[in-house]
Amino acid sequence: MNDHPHEVHRETSDVNIGGIAVFVVVLIVVAVLIHGAVWVLYRQFEKTASRPAMVEFPLATGALRRLPPEPRLQIDPRDDLLNMRRNEEEVLQSYGWIDRNTGTVRIPIEQAMKLTADRGLPTR
Repeated sequence: MNDHPHEVHRETSDVNIGGIAVFVVVLIVVAVLIHGAVWVLYRQFEKTASRPAMVEFPLATGALRRLPPEPRLQIDPRDDLLNMRRNEEEVLQSYGWIDRNTGTVRIPIEQAMKLTADRGLPTR
């Protein structure tokens, strides 16, 4: 029998320690190279972004001064909103034709509410 029953043995043929070490070294070198390439790329992007942009179409410099087509951005949104509400209020508070051919008219909202309360809503 064995003189040393508690002696531990390891398998030396299954794991290639040298191959693992080479793989780790290559992995680290590739990672450093990739980080360096990305750093150079970002520096190039930074230089490109800091340069003043040239006009895309130099012959169309006069086109930059033309007004864009409708609809344009609002110059004074609060005033526009007040004008819109004033116009809506005028429509709600006045008489007017909707369609003369069919005889459809518009009446003030208060008058319409009174007529609806007096006559009721149409039913089937």
